[in-house]
Amino acid sequence: MHNLLNKLLKKRGIEDAVDLSAEERTIFTNWETVLGKEKMTLEDVEMFCQSQISIIKQKWSDYNVSQSKKSELIPYFTVYNALLGAINSPQVARAALETQLIEMIK
Repeated sequence: MHNLLNKLLKKRGIEDAVDLSAEERTIFTNWETVLGKEKMTLEDVEMFCQSQISIIKQKWSDYNVSQSKKSELIPYFTVYNALLGAINSPQVARAALETQLIEMIK
């Protein structure tokens, strides 16, 4: 475990990462991944964005989270979704071009 994460857990009185909630464990795992690599890959960024979107969707479906807290998540969702769109845009453009060419061949 990275030294900074270990210090954070101790500061919050948490003995081990196993004691974290499912949501906290997901965030903690992402942080460990980021801190454990010298260089992030595009796949790492994509995985991070997808996990953050998943967490936001969980909060949106939780009836115990207030509407104001849910609305505060909209900008984060928008940014993570835009990043995923940018990452996947070459694939989308390729698929659109393939569809267009197939139509032209018919």
